[in-house]
Amino acid sequence: MSESAGPPVTVTFAGSGDAFGSGGRFQACIHVRSRDHAPVLLDCGATSLTALKAAGLDPGEIGVVFVSHLHGDHFGGLPFLILDGQFTRRTSPLTVAGPPGTGARLREAMQALFPGSADTARRFDVRVAELAPGTTQAVAAITVTSWEVDHPSGAPPLALRLDVGGKTIAYTGDTAWTGDLAAVAAGADLLIAEAYYFDKPVPYHLRHADIVAHRSELTSRRIVLTHLSADMLAHEDRVEFDVAHDGFVVAP
Repeated sequence: MSESAGPPVTVTFAGSGDAFGSGGRFQACIHVRSRDHAPVLLDCGATSLTALKAAGLDPGEIGVVFVSHLHGDHFGGLPFLILDGQFTRRTSPLTVAGPPGTGARLREAMQALFPGSADTARRFDVRVAELAPGTTQAVAAITVTSWEVDHPSGAPPLALRLDVGGKTIAYTGDTAWTGDLAAVAAGADLLIAEAYYFDKPVPYHLRHADIVAHRSELTSRRIVLTHLSADMLAHEDRVEFDVAHDGFVVAP
């Protein structure tokens, strides 16, 4: 089948795990491909470069990385992605779009992991777009809306909603339940929701129990759960929604 005959958008969960590699999974790294744009990532955890290559996805094609928050399992792969582009002679620009403070934190991470790398001349531009919570803006011709959620990370944590290739993809990031998630999910083709634990209360995170309790408020066409802890994986046979695994592909 030719690419033009395939689905207009595909979402590949290159990484579907938590910060601690539960179940042997890679950290948050969700690859979105459409006919209209260069591929984008939702989050880029520290293991993302390996996850992308394991899934057969070319890191050099990625046009934008949308970062939900500035924890290492969602953000820490960016220095490796940037340096991989440098050493593979990438020329196309890379945009990193995240919460206020992303630019400064990215520079600090580059310098901490590879001293001097933040100021190295490259053949491609690394551009930073900071997403103010409660706004809608265009990033590399992709419309993104952001909401501030409940997950302390040194900068405002975001839930995100992207319009890509005629589809709407919503993403909770990491957060405790907040009523704004109903707006994030409203009418979306796909809601990617954190489900860190099954039913045990854990501060600043969503549980499967929360998604079940608020299902009537989440009017997306489909829900896929990700960011799974060992506890969640142990209860997978009781889950009421699709559950991502590394390499899982969805056509919204």
